[in-house]
Amino acid sequence: MAKLKLMMTWDILPGREEDYFEFHIQKFVPALETLGLNLHEAWLTVYGDGDQPRLVVEATIDSVAAANKALDSDEWQQLHLQISDFVENFAYKVIPFRTRWQM
Repeated sequence: MAKLKLMMTWDILPGREEDYFEFHIQKFVPALETLGLNLHEAWLTVYGDGDQPRLVVEATIDSVAAANKALDSDEWQQLHLQISDFVENFAYKVIPFRTRWQM
């Protein structure tokens, strides 16, 4: 069984920062855990030229089957709709787990 990472990136909508962070802590992280995803690392870009996403979030999952089940679920679709109220440029990909920086 190969451990995987779900890499997610997005930009917070201007003026929605406070609402976003409240949503992230109170709903997003618990929803990921319910789907079998474990938040691993998160990075917030505070300085840059705007070519990179403002947030990069990694969650781990135990197998391809578990990732498919989570990402094909109604709960994932609902979570994607909910986060869309606070962010733009949401993207994700599933990649093999590595202990070093991945993008």
